[in-house]
Amino acid sequence: MKVLEITEGVALVYGKKGNKVTKKYRCTSGSRKGRIVAKPSTCTAPKKIGAAQTLKKTRRSKGKTLDIKRSRTKRATSSSRRVATINKARKIKPTRRSSKRRRT
Repeated sequence: MKVLEITEGVALVYGKKGNKVTKKYRCTSGSRKGRIVAKPSTCTAPKKIGAAQTLKKTRRSKGKTLDIKRSRTKRATSSSRRVATINKARKIKPTRRSSKRRRT
């Protein structure tokens, strides 16, 4: 199945793969709602229970350390800053209604 065929449940965003900026997808529905994934088909794929348990255990033991490292990376790395700028520019700003149509 081609990526162009699966458009429901995902929104196009930019993310990192190593030190490069690549196209990724934000899941807008399914069990991975809100998560950024590489392929749209991942949004509806069944969860890996073992991997989820391992991640929970890791977050319990090293959560604060990982958060500090991640925040430093997002703040300092050039590719992270580039991704943030691109995604902010792509975000659609809500339009304001004209004053004529507003109820008083």
